[in-house]
Amino acid sequence: MKKFALFTGSLLAGLSVAIGAFGAHAWKDYLRGINRLETFETAARYQMYGGIILLILGVWQTMATTKTLKTAAYFQFFGTLIFSGSLYAICITQNTIWGAVAPLGGLSMMVGFGIMAFSVLRKN
Repeated sequence: MKKFALFTGSLLAGLSVAIGAFGAHAWKDYLRGINRLETFETAARYQMYGGIILLILGVWQTMATTKTLKTAAYFQFFGTLIFSGSLYAICITQNTIWGAVAPLGGLSMMVGFGIMAFSVLRKN
């Protein structure tokens, strides 16, 4: 599981840099034109946050592998995909219905953080 967290964390973080650069350069005029530059930047920023959290979880799991850390990693990964993905979908499709999906991703990430906190408090 630590490989999953380290691999997906690295992938999400690296892609957030690439996607963010794409949005800041190649798509900047388009995103400004549809008034979605801030939405795109939020998606890339939270994708980076998710990647960093997964990297932290991967390192944490090398010191203490527990079921709760594995569960937290899954919540963080899927939360990041859902949250950032729905914001990217709004920018690409210009359909705001995707905004209804974003809170599910945010909730998943918050659950992941809660599980991480629980993991700190419980005995290993």
